Amino acid sequence: MGFVAIINVMGWVLLGLSVLGTLYMIAAAFTMRRFFAHPVPAGRRSEGVTLLKPLHGAEPRLVDNLASFLEQDHDGPIQLLCGVQRADDPAIAAVAALKVRFPQARIDLVVDPTPHGANGKVANLINLEPHIAHDVIVLSDSDMAARPDYLAGLLSALDRPGVGAVTLAYYGRGDGGFWSRVGAAGLSWQFLPGAVFGVAHRLARPCMGSTIAMRRPMLAAIGGFRAFADVLADDYAIGEAIAARGALVTVPPMLVTHASAERNFGELWRHELRWGATVRDVVPGAYMLGVIGMPLPLALCDIVCQPRWGLAAAAFALVSRLGVAYVADRRAGTRTASLWLLPIRDCLTFAVFVASLGVRSVDWRGATLKMEKHGRIAAEPEIPLP
Repeated sequence: MGFVAIINVMGWVLLGLSVLGTLYMIAAAFTMRRFFAHPVPAGRRSEGVTLLKPLHGAEPRLVDNLASFLEQDHDGPIQLLCGVQRADDPAIAAVAALKVRFPQARIDLVVDPTPHGANGKVANLINLEPHIAHDVIVLSDSDMAARPDYLAGLLSALDRPGVGAVTLAYYGRGDGGFWSRVGAAGLSWQFLPGAVFGVAHRLARPCMGSTIAMRRPMLAAIGGFRAFADVLADDYAIGEAIAARGALVTVPPMLVTHASAERNFGELWRHELRWGATVRDVVPGAYMLGVIGMPLPLALCDIVCQPRWGLAAAAFALVSRLGVAYVADRRAGTRTASLWLLPIRDCLTFAVFVASLGVRSVDWRGATLKMEKHGRIAAEPEIPLP
């Protein structure tokens, strides 16, 4: 096959993928509208709840993010259990400020440097586990913020027959300047529609670090947090362990906020590359099919092969992506970023996708983690300075 013929075939392949992706985006927009049309019915509850917060460093709005989990429409006791692994961690000051703001709240801080495996976040959780005070356990990352009906909705969903855990989708909020807004746009305009589409059509069963709510017996049944000490995608692995016991991990129509804090392009690139490589190793087939969700960059690539068809496909794709962004922001109740960022955001998503295919180690909070089989990781040894 000659060079011209190869270019021609490539052009039609790119065109087909872009059109298919555009149709998928239209379907995703309608799916999001239906999914969030019926909120979780929830009233005030009185169960005791332990909120687990593994902390590392000071994020731009850490105090406010943590405070949102205490400002709940909930009548029962709440324990906010925070953990750090260094006595000089800046997050300690945030916890101190939180105690001043909420003097009546139970806010416990555990400072424990004990290592457990290669995953630093899970090591933090292992150190927190003995200090859990209540039967209902809600784990969420430090960069999340919740609405006042958060606990009520979680408890209502957790009460449903057969449910072993509850997890939540999320949208982005940029707290660290321009590049953090680009990162937030990827969450709201790319991740959120894909996650909701997968859940609504039973194509995926995610379990996300945004929220994992379960009861203490379920945590014990899956081996506690120690069982995930060497797993990079610990949230996904927790969900799979719960499903293996015949219980459901449900995703109710609720949202939490992910506070993106990337200060520059390098931080954003490393973060998204780690996330992409993690998903690639956990669900490789679904990750490869995810290219369908990138119709605009596919069409832009097609312009090189067949300019007229490529431009038409790009215009079609751009309109569909703007529609998805509009619906996602309406569901979130806020504008994630300026819409002119969408083409830049989509092209960056495609670049991360391509680059992630060859990644075998990732950077995580200053540590280099080597990716091994079955989603497991190992910390690469530091090279001593001469």
